[in-house]
Amino acid sequence: MSGVLHATGDLVGDRYEVANYIGQGGMQEVYRVHDQLLERDVVLKSPKNPTAKKRFSRSATLSARVNHDNVAKTLDYVEEDDRFYLVEELIEGCDLGHFLKNYVAMLDPFAAGRVMHHLAKGLAASHHVNVIHRDLKPTNVMVVGGRDFIGFKITDFGIAKMAQEEIQEAVAGDEEGLTSSQTALGALPYMAPETIDDMKHAGKPADVWAIAALTFEILTGKRPFGAGYKAVPLIQAAQVPPLPAPLISKSQFTPFVTAIFDLIKLCMQKDPAARPTADQLVAACEGLYYSTVPREFGTIKRFDNNNWGFATTVGSDIFCHVDSVYAEPALAIGERVWMSPYPGSPSRRAFPIVKAK
Repeated sequence: MSGVLHATGDLVGDRYEVANYIGQGGMQEVYRVHDQLLERDVVLKSPKNPTAKKRFSRSATLSARVNHDNVAKTLDYVEEDDRFYLVEELIEGCDLGHFLKNYVAMLDPFAAGRVMHHLAKGLAASHHVNVIHRDLKPTNVMVVGGRDFIGFKITDFGIAKMAQEEIQEAVAGDEEGLTSSQTALGALPYMAPETIDDMKHAGKPADVWAIAALTFEILTGKRPFGAGYKAVPLIQAAQVPPLPAPLISKSQFTPFVTAIFDLIKLCMQKDPAARPTADQLVAACEGLYYSTVPREFGTIKRFDNNNWGFATTVGSDIFCHVDSVYAEPALAIGERVWMSPYPGSPSRRAFPIVKAK
């Protein structure tokens, strides 16, 4: 499949051969390319707007400062034939938005806490070198391994300056201006109040807010203030909605859900100065004690008396109990589930369990 700018086989910078077109966002096209010099596959990104050279170059320089396992690495910058390109490490997987759309509607609190912790670590590394993202959202978080849920990396620091200007113009206008900008519309549910009021002067605390808003979404399956222009006054009021009752109805989940929600509220205070720094959020997340046991997808093959049953997986059947199911009262035969299996006899046992798609 080919994009607008390049077809398979095109050579960029006498070094990067286009392998395939990955897709596009509101501001850029993305390609998988082969680095002929270092014999590796990487990602090539180029803005749709060819007049954005200065902003794109500045963003590339800033993003190259950040070096952390939870941030996609900027590897190179190329200018050629009035076009300019950012070269980034290739992450085999999918973005978090894709994961939520295609695999599960929400994450259990242990998985959500793990995501929050890793994003905070990546953000802290960027803030140490004075790089602010300004557009943190699920589609800018890569899930390493995709459905295997191995790790997490923040992407698109390289277009931060471009995103800032487009979003700033959109939120300063009317509803039509905001909704016509794909970049602004996607960023809005995760914007801090000060970002909407004056994005140019929104600083590091706005990134911390965005992590919390994103965590609220993956924990509950809903954005804290909704989406679109109607979300603006709710964001500016900064009143975080309460957790839905089903999320805290089971004792196996209540303490962890509550702990994460307390962090969310702390990070979403209206006053930017009252929020924790990214470093402080990392320290707080280190006290969550989430599990890193690999996850598996399965299908419920049996469920007796609405209490217990078995899910079949590629490896073997896994015992499932209703009390281990997050945010749902029961399971039904044929339903897909996402779970962490632990040793057991005669069958492995699942905890936690999340309904899958």
